Amino acid sequence: MTDIHSHILFGVDDGSDSVEESILILKKLKSVGFDKVILTPHFILDSNYNSKYADNLKRFFYLKNIVKDNDIGIDIFLGNEIYINEHIIELLDNNIISSLNGTQYVLIEFSLYNKILNLEDILYNIKCQGYQVVIAHPERYDYFQNDYKFVDRLRKDGFFFQSNYSSILGYYGVKAKKLIKYMLKKHYIDFFGTDIHKNDKDYVITNFDIIEKKIKKITGDKYYKTIQVNCDKLIGS
Repeated sequence: MTDIHSHILFGVDDGSDSVEESILILKKLKSVGFDKVILTPHFILDSNYNSKYADNLKRFFYLKNIVKDNDIGIDIFLGNEIYINEHIIELLDNNIISSLNGTQYVLIEFSLYNKILNLEDILYNIKCQGYQVVIAHPERYDYFQNDYKFVDRLRKDGFFFQSNYSSILGYYGVKAKKLIKYMLKKHYIDFFGTDIHKNDKDYVITNFDIIEKKIKKITGDKYYKTIQVNCDKLIGS
């Protein structure tokens, strides 16, 4: 099973603070069935969370060697969670940021509360350049929660959705829970991710059995399996 959204790369954003914490989180993910994880540190232009791909790669290989030495039984891969901006294509072309494991799939997040006016124009431009836009945790955005027709339109226009596992239990509020249920029933969700940040904030792991049961109750085993296969495809398995 593959987790395509995590903040386990140490020392680059609001996720793991150390190699030791990263190892603890990976062990917990392994304990609930994950054997592949894409590390997706935040990239927010003009902020403190703007570590470049070359720097991330050094930390990634350092962590990868320690994971191997500790025989955790989990493979890690590299990407970014990119905060929407007008320079994403330029940043990708110049290897400042990374797609998900070097694929054509790009994980993009938005402001939780303030919808930018040219949001769709930016997404269309990225798509026109040959990338596949994966919208991170759509159920969390206030303007998605209040406008299901907007969600429908984005889906119809060919954008992908990655939801957070914890949303199904109401971790991000009632509106997020309601929207993820709607999206699951409509078969809108293409990928799931833990979006885990900290070892001591492991709600998604401690409740993972319940989460899977809740999701399967809505989707059935077949569609849930399809989502897992989609995640696996991003790392070539």
